[in-house]
Amino acid sequence: MREALSGLTVRGRAFLAAGATAIVCAILLGQPALTRVGVLVLALPLLTAAVLGRSRYRLALVRSVTPQVVTAGQGARVTLSLVNEGRTPSGVLLLEDQVPYVLGTRPRFVLEGIGYGWRKEVSYQVRSDVRGRFEIGPMAVRVNDPFGLVELGRAFRTTTPLVVTPRTVRLSSIPLGGAWTGSGDNRPRAFAIGSAEDLTVREYRRGDDLRRVHWRSSARTGELMVRREEQPWQSRATLFVDNRARVHRGQGIASSLETAVSAAASIAVHLSQRGFSVRLVTAEGEDPSTAWHARESELNTGPLLEALAVVEPHPGHGLDTGWLTEQGHGGLTVGVFGSLASHDLPVVRRMQSHTGSALAIALDVDAWVSSSAEAGANARLLTRQAWRAVPLGPRDRLEAVWEELGRGSAQGSRARGGASAMAATGPTGGES
Repeated sequence: MREALSGLTVRGRAFLAAGATAIVCAILLGQPALTRVGVLVLALPLLTAAVLGRSRYRLALVRSVTPQVVTAGQGARVTLSLVNEGRTPSGVLLLEDQVPYVLGTRPRFVLEGIGYGWRKEVSYQVRSDVRGRFEIGPMAVRVNDPFGLVELGRAFRTTTPLVVTPRTVRLSSIPLGGAWTGSGDNRPRAFAIGSAEDLTVREYRRGDDLRRVHWRSSARTGELMVRREEQPWQSRATLFVDNRARVHRGQGIASSLETAVSAAASIAVHLSQRGFSVRLVTAEGEDPSTAWHARESELNTGPLLEALAVVEPHPGHGLDTGWLTEQGHGGLTVGVFGSLASHDLPVVRRMQSHTGSALAIALDVDAWVSSSAEAGANARLLTRQAWRAVPLGPRDRLEAVWEELGRGSAQGSRARGGASAMAATGPTGGES
């Protein structure tokens, strides 16, 4: 009852004041008829509050978001399915879904005629230009009586996630290097010419044919093991994004960090389409959801884009190097760097020494706040650490920068090929 009285609307409080005033005036003026009117006006909001407070509404809500993963700038539709599972009819329902401000204004709906078994489905659209993971909900419900005297609030607890991934652009194919390092299914192995000792097995995965179970290995290990029909070879790539707050400039979607994340997303999609198994590494270290061993398919870019969607500025000053403990993995490393300082160079040099091919996109972060900033300083620092690096400014197109990086890779490959030919044949005009 106390909750119902606290839910009196302005109209309900006005009725209480008018009824009390009428009763006082009737007593002072000696008008019994006015007393009856005052009692009626005073009792109406009180009775309404009592009935509404004792009513038990059983509303069920199912919220669905389609699709649940979208690209920045792409819309998603939220569908609300409401069912009245109680036997008590209600008055007017005012619905308001809690939505983060970056997804748009909070949708509101007015529903009437709600009886037993009542069902209703409403929908609205959300859209965000900002990447991230957002929670839609909970739903707030306001119940009104037919006279508009009392309004009670209810709220659902459930929320539904929506992931907004960074924008990507299509990149052209360029020479990458480090293509056949790692594990996967690129080079088949002919078991027919090998011995039984050549047999390799791996752990059973859901969907494997039970006819491939190797029972002797399963008995020895205590877990189901299946025969491997291909040699573990696959293109591997490490995508590094320097997300430290101090190495970037600008605010919001116009910051250099957002450009770095969008560039990394485009590169991740491109490498996956080229057949690489890609893992994501940030200043905090390797993202476990994108680890090589966690990937079911190199063409599945969902985990990579979802991980990049929630990359936040890292408050630390150093770079985590725990992911470099694996010795001699080779492969390809593509880095997207912000502003580099002298104490970062040993880590950058160590990263280069752990890879077969090191490519980098170095952001001219000072250009995000000053038009007179020096261009290409970070790229030159990386080049001195044996990286093949190109600069990227706020007005540069990633596609053109990527092609420039490819031209540098092709020139480096031709130079190494020429040096190898000279070493094999000796100097021109002499005997080898």
